[in-house]
Amino acid sequence: MKLKITVLPGDGIGPEVTREAVRILRCVADLNNYDFEFTERAIGGVAIDQFGTPLPAETIESCLASNAVLLGAVGSPKYDHLPPEKRVEAGLLGLRKALKGFANLRPAIVYPGIADCSPLKEEIVRGADIMFVRELLGGLYFGEPRGFVGANHEAAFNTMRYSVEEIERVGRVAFELARKRRKKVTSVDKANVLETSQLWRQVVTLLGKEYPDVKLEHTYVDACAMRLVTAPTSFDVVLTENLFGDILSDEAGVLSGSLGTLASATIGGDVDLYEPVHGSAPDIAGKSIANPIGAIASAAMLLRHTAKLDQDARDIEQAIVKVIDSGYRTKDLAREGKFEVSTTEMGKLVEQALAEVVDNRRAYHAV
Repeated sequence: MKLKITVLPGDGIGPEVTREAVRILRCVADLNNYDFEFTERAIGGVAIDQFGTPLPAETIESCLASNAVLLGAVGSPKYDHLPPEKRVEAGLLGLRKALKGFANLRPAIVYPGIADCSPLKEEIVRGADIMFVRELLGGLYFGEPRGFVGANHEAAFNTMRYSVEEIERVGRVAFELARKRRKKVTSVDKANVLETSQLWRQVVTLLGKEYPDVKLEHTYVDACAMRLVTAPTSFDVVLTENLFGDILSDEAGVLSGSLGTLASATIGGDVDLYEPVHGSAPDIAGKSIANPIGAIASAAMLLRHTAKLDQDARDIEQAIVKVIDSGYRTKDLAREGKFEVSTTEMGKLVEQALAEVVDNRRAYHAV
């Protein structure tokens, strides 16, 4: 197995968590004699400092020449004074557009060992395992026209627009994933108010008829937000548009007690993109207290969706569970009676656990 991966550490805690994700990918390669090639490029604030742009041409070229892209995080208040098209967020949106990935997969899993870390009651969150499928190239984030009105920005406007084709293609991703999980899709919209949501509901309903083995339900975004914190185990695959998906999947961080555990994959385009859900967190950058689990779980998704190495992805996920069940936590999840470790220590613990998981699996199959 040969794999070319462009690594974009980015800003804030991005380099710290990405380093641990790469550590785990190198471990997988060593354990299985795979050929993984890593190329590091700049994006975000570090790219502005080096190249004067948040998304240099050489970064795009490297990404498009790779099998997958692993991103840390972008963002820094240092660049908030710049016009929107030159800020770090423009680099991330530009990258997504260049790679053409339209389906953003965001799993929200409450690992058994951290069910007590949520501010919600443990009996509510225990066993929650949700896959958000967020449409990523449409809606308010990319809709035209958009802009400001008046010389002094007296008003502003954005456009939410979706076509039948855009809804159908992301919906198909959700239904196919549901077939491999618990066979349920919850489609989220605001069809009582928005025409785009009315079209969304019509298209998803028709698409659902092609998947008679998958249960389809529709819910409004506000009701979904409430259910996420009152009955999270009632969800399997959650399908929604760009803005709603961004907000709801971040809200799901409360289930595990930290955004630091959440991974994501953007698929369907020329090159797949993988990144933890959390931001750059500049206030804790350089302190080695960031949680790398989200980045490591994103690496597992890379192996599953791009490399089609499902067993290796499961090995990483089992290693994460093994470390968490052993009582190790980074600062965001630290509790009395647990072992608080640094970002690097957590990465090394998962690496060690991964080797043990693989050894045990091979020993079992050799019997």
